[in-house]
Amino acid sequence: MNTADSGGSASVRVEIEDVQSGALRPRPVPYEGKYIFLRVDDRHAGRALLRRLLPVTSGGLPSADRSGDAWVAVAFTYQGLKALGVPQESLDSFPQAFREGMAARAELIGDVGESAPSHWEAPFGTGDVHIALSALSSDATQLDKELARARVAYEDTPGVQVIWQQEVRQLPTGRTTFGFRDGISHPNIEGVGLPGSNPQEAPIKAGEFILGYPDETGSLPPVPKPDVLGRNGTYAAVRKVHTNVAAWRRYLRANSSSAEEEALLAAKMVGRWPSGAPLALTPEHDDPELAADPHRVNNFLYRENDDRGYRCPAGAHIRRTNPRDATIIGDARMHRLIRRGTTYGPPLPEGVLEDDSADRGLVGVFLGAHLERQFEFIKAEWVNDGNFIGYPGEKDPVAGHHGGTGSVTIPEKPIRRRLQNLPSFVVTRGGEYCFVPGLRALRWLAELEE
Repeated sequence: MNTADSGGSASVRVEIEDVQSGALRPRPVPYEGKYIFLRVDDRHAGRALLRRLLPVTSGGLPSADRSGDAWVAVAFTYQGLKALGVPQESLDSFPQAFREGMAARAELIGDVGESAPSHWEAPFGTGDVHIALSALSSDATQLDKELARARVAYEDTPGVQVIWQQEVRQLPTGRTTFGFRDGISHPNIEGVGLPGSNPQEAPIKAGEFILGYPDETGSLPPVPKPDVLGRNGTYAAVRKVHTNVAAWRRYLRANSSSAEEEALLAAKMVGRWPSGAPLALTPEHDDPELAADPHRVNNFLYRENDDRGYRCPAGAHIRRTNPRDATIIGDARMHRLIRRGTTYGPPLPEGVLEDDSADRGLVGVFLGAHLERQFEFIKAEWVNDGNFIGYPGEKDPVAGHHGGTGSVTIPEKPIRRRLQNLPSFVVTRGGEYCFVPGLRALRWLAELEE
């Protein structure tokens, strides 16, 4: 099995080929994809399905051969592991957040009001989601081939039902429904052999993302039992989020006096210009040439040049969710995630300010070895609170739950600007906590006996 040295530490070796490709590979650009949820009505059928899916599920990192630039990943909810007949001792060894599920922890992570589980799209939060399949590719034809192989597996398995599907794809603009380029950042993970997107980011311990390796505390994160089940796995928070693009545009228009000011205000709330160029490097105007350069677009920190947030506000979306080296309460490296956002639904036509009732937004997948101190901490403390940056009561201007009463502070000279009465620009349609096992663990699950 191929392994990689961990950032110069010969004592730690990451078994790359046992880690599912869907866990570590950055999202391709452009991309086509699909998410499929399955319910297991018979444990033996569920195990048979896994045996059929094993040849479809790959491990390791991308190769130079674009014909292989497609992959299927397999993940399980806690209820799904129960449905497969995983022994109770093993089930009890999973962390509490995973066992409870996202719906039970909705209030903690800010899924309240119209984002509360009572309003979620079925089957999210019902306990019926057992297996989650995801397929991504940069090529639609290759994606169809991978999906066809997976489809044969689940369609030929009585006792397993498809209960939800969602197609995702990069819009023709290459941007999200809000009009901003996405998928720019990827962490520098020690021992993986895949460079991070920010050359100034020191490698982060593999145990922050993959189970079975030391994390930033120097300790091994708790690993589900037996070791074959937990090692080389990770956790994924999967979320479907509707974007209220019309409300976003109306708010920008109402709080700006010109198109130029509107564009700057949007960038201040996001932390980047629509092209992806960061305010930290180009605070006055968009710079598509910089944004197109992979060596420059993410090559920045905050403390040296922008500690007070005059370029990129401390409360901007990208600075909240990844403060980098900014002065905050706490250690940002303890809360790093692999984030993979994919767009669904049609774009709202340019210039339209009224909602057209179409369902559009993001399916986000947030991967890490610690659900509570990574995804849940970021949602509770960084997205839906401002204490860590000295703005108590303020939330992420883009992703926070505002309900028409939100506010955001934008540092300016000689006096800061404070926006009021923010609506919620995103609404949670549903979410699940999943476990993404290594390939050996998939085989172990497939071979379970009564």
